[in-house]
Amino acid sequence: MEPIRVIIFDDNKDLRAMFRLLVEAQPDMVCVAAHPDLSQVLRDIGAAQPDVIVMDVQMPGMSGIEGVRLIKARFPLARILMQTVFDDNEKVFEAVRAGACGYILKTASADEMMKAIRDVHGGGSAMTPAIAAKVLDHFRHIPPAAAKGVDPGLSDREKEVLMRLVDGCSYKMIAADLGISYHTVNTHIRHIYEKLHVGSSTEAVSKALKDRLV
Repeated sequence: MEPIRVIIFDDNKDLRAMFRLLVEAQPDMVCVAAHPDLSQVLRDIGAAQPDVIVMDVQMPGMSGIEGVRLIKARFPLARILMQTVFDDNEKVFEAVRAGACGYILKTASADEMMKAIRDVHGGGSAMTPAIAAKVLDHFRHIPPAAAKGVDPGLSDREKEVLMRLVDGCSYKMIAADLGISYHTVNTHIRHIYEKLHVGSSTEAVSKALKDRLV
């Protein structure tokens, strides 16, 4: 099995060096590049061909959230994990709306960070418990009238897949749970993205909760 190709964007030189060492110590990962800013982000990603992009929210010049929007416009299937020292609600929601697949605090342990990378690579939506609680709490408090949206026309099977995405399951877990192939799960999720007009599993989960689809 090919290792997970990881690229990081972080303006802290020491953290970049530590992250590279940590990733390289994993038997199933390789750090293909580490950059201090997003000044050449599209070129950098095009050259490195990463499976997972790890990005700091606060950076000089272009911010991480602006970077997510730019990356998703050029590479709509990109898997992006945001990291920050702040669990600021607005930053979390901005990152999710921009298309980030996960959001983790820099205070997370090394094991939590590596698990988040694997979860994002596997199709899941990685978030530390504290951040996940904030996101879920936000959507739970949306008034039903405001949450009601147009029926996107999901099939029963697509709703089952979407429900498992909301529960935080990876593509492999969904396949095992529903007794279908990984390829079939990927097809269902692609159809879900098209019907919901989203570009990532995190966006799909957000829309599902906001519009009460599951």
